[in-house]
Amino acid sequence: MERGPTGTIERGPSFDGESVRAFVPFPLPPSPPLLLEGDLREQLDRGLLELGRLDSVALLLPDTRLFLYAYIRREAVLSSQIEGTRSTLSDLLLFEINEAPGVPMDDVAEVSNYVAALEHGLSRLRDGFPLSNRLLCETHEKLLARGRGAEKHPGVFRTSQNWIQGARPGVALYVPPPADRVSECMSELEKFIHSPPGSISTLLKAALAHVQFESIHPYLDGNGRLGRLLITLLFCNERVLQEPLLYLSLYFKKHRDEYYDLLQRVRTAGDWEAWIAFFVAGVTETAGQAVETAKRLARMFRADRERVANFGRIAGSALRVHEALERQPILSVGLAAKKARLSTPTTTSALNALMESGIARELTGKRRNRLFGYQRYLAILNEGTEPLPLEE
Repeated sequence: MERGPTGTIERGPSFDGESVRAFVPFPLPPSPPLLLEGDLREQLDRGLLELGRLDSVALLLPDTRLFLYAYIRREAVLSSQIEGTRSTLSDLLLFEINEAPGVPMDDVAEVSNYVAALEHGLSRLRDGFPLSNRLLCETHEKLLARGRGAEKHPGVFRTSQNWIQGARPGVALYVPPPADRVSECMSELEKFIHSPPGSISTLLKAALAHVQFESIHPYLDGNGRLGRLLITLLFCNERVLQEPLLYLSLYFKKHRDEYYDLLQRVRTAGDWEAWIAFFVAGVTETAGQAVETAKRLARMFRADRERVANFGRIAGSALRVHEALERQPILSVGLAAKKARLSTPTTTSALNALMESGIARELTGKRRNRLFGYQRYLAILNEGTEPLPLEE
């Protein structure tokens, strides 16, 4: 349904002598109300069903933390790639054990910041802190703590005009609200996020809030990543998910042109329903993929443990090293020994046995300072995480 523009165009402070025309979105919820009927209603029902299946994924794994550790990092890589980083999941895992030669450090630091930001936001919510502008600013501060963007006022709403694409606001694809309207717009968004339970489904709330946040673009940098984090924080805050298991970055990455077009159609034509259909399709697809990935990992861990249990006299130590690789799929000998609580020679023997069985793979090709990866685990996690092609 096309309602017309969902905001007003206001003149902001001039930029290099050029008048700035900025978009100021109307507060949520949309008016006139959403038309949630027919196919769209069925899509919403399927989306909620898949979210319920995803929330029960903890029952599939002996330790949900195994899945979360790597899945959160996979999301960090994907979300940062949308913003132009070239880092891979392996780059991040190497960076976290201080073994990242040749990796673009600004890129991998940016990805690492994303992990820290998500973990901070979730920790605050678990402690009872409300999902609020203050929490978003705290999370943003973690997001831009180091690397690119660290000089762009982390944790503080912008005090100058920004824009999306183009060399200046006059030729930009989109110009968000003037800086002096940001606090007011974000205050209205906060009120909407705090809508009473039952007044709007969390799935719809997340769809609408994401667009509104992207339209306000309240920070000088990091808006896209924080806007995607907001979706996860909302689902966890309203207990739709007990753990942060849903991430839409891969879906947005695969459909990025449609994603940006639909955001703009909401602003210019008020077509919220087209955006909601896209968003809910992404939730449905992504939740289903996460469930299947958890099942694959559970089967793989179980099958590999059974193989390791038949290693003979070394089976006990090999099982402990295998468990360490489940928790962290790239390890040095020293770190594996520490995590498995074994001596270095015993750990080395266990890793050699795991390599001979095809479970582990040596990553460096060196004779010293070797690193080992859980081969099939990394292959599953790396699906879809190839960096986006560079634009010509």
